[in-house]
Amino acid sequence: MMEFSASQIAELCGGTIEGDSNVTVNTIAKIEEGRQGAISFLANPKYTPYIYTTGSSIVLVGRDFVPEREIKATLIRVDDPYATVARLLEMVDKMTRGVKRGIEQPVYIAEGVEIPEDAYVGAFAYIGRGAVIGRGAQIYPRAYIGDNATVGERTVLYPGVTVYHDCHIGRDCIIHAGAVIGADGFGFAPVGDSYDKIPQIGNVVIADNVEIGANTTIDRATMGSTRIEQGVKLDNLIQVAHNCTVGANTVMAAQVGLAGSSRVGNNCMIGGQVGVAGHITIGDHTSIGAQSGIPKSVPAGSRLMGYPAVNAGDFARRAVYLKNLGHLFERVARLEKNINQD
Repeated sequence: MMEFSASQIAELCGGTIEGDSNVTVNTIAKIEEGRQGAISFLANPKYTPYIYTTGSSIVLVGRDFVPEREIKATLIRVDDPYATVARLLEMVDKMTRGVKRGIEQPVYIAEGVEIPEDAYVGAFAYIGRGAVIGRGAQIYPRAYIGDNATVGERTVLYPGVTVYHDCHIGRDCIIHAGAVIGADGFGFAPVGDSYDKIPQIGNVVIADNVEIGANTTIDRATMGSTRIEQGVKLDNLIQVAHNCTVGANTVMAAQVGLAGSSRVGNNCMIGGQVGVAGHITIGDHTSIGAQSGIPKSVPAGSRLMGYPAVNAGDFARRAVYLKNLGHLFERVARLEKNINQD
């Protein structure tokens, strides 16, 4: 990381300085592991005690933060410390890794496919007939892009990404290593004691500014499109089945599974290992806790947890009741014993 002063950082993020505006930093550290020359941030209140002992030179805090005693570090007050440090990390990442350009060898690029001058194609990549590669796209080694697939401007495909034929990925997306876009949906028709495969003739359409984690799979539609809308963020090891739709700005943690033709609304938050049944709809702004099972459609604004999922408040109360169930049985046994003695 290059060296930045507090005044430069404050100017970049629109912050207000409290302390030495000339102090400089050249790395980023967690507040509990802070050291001289590092910048940290305080977003979660449970880490507040560390701000008084941290060795970091600069700490990003919220504008409403009220210190209880002296703080050695220079403070920069911002609207959202977590979002601010995310922007700083993005800036550092770009400066340290840079942007690759050019075509390495060996690669296979089908005849007639044009690679923009500012794009990058890594060794052993495969780009099929009729594929379209946007300006500034970054295609890392061993990536596969099938016939008539589209990769949008400035989109990054990391090593080993597979994009099947006719699938479309928008601009400014990040697809992490091993992800598979457009494999066949799980469609089979029972015939006697066996199953006949149902051809999956649709595709996958991924909108702009989407990030897809490593080894996540998004299946092509039987007909039409499996759709991932703008701003969606998917963690590693997620399964999105055929003909699903994931609404704009929805986020999902690892090992979520969406069964076929399920629809997830906009701005939803889905925890790890959640299972969603097929042909149901999850309304906008819904929050689902980890390891929940969703067997039926839920309205917008729901907060769910458990299997089958119920209102998060009801689930918490049930957890308390279950914890105390053993004591309740003991109490009932004592009462029965007293009654029988009488």
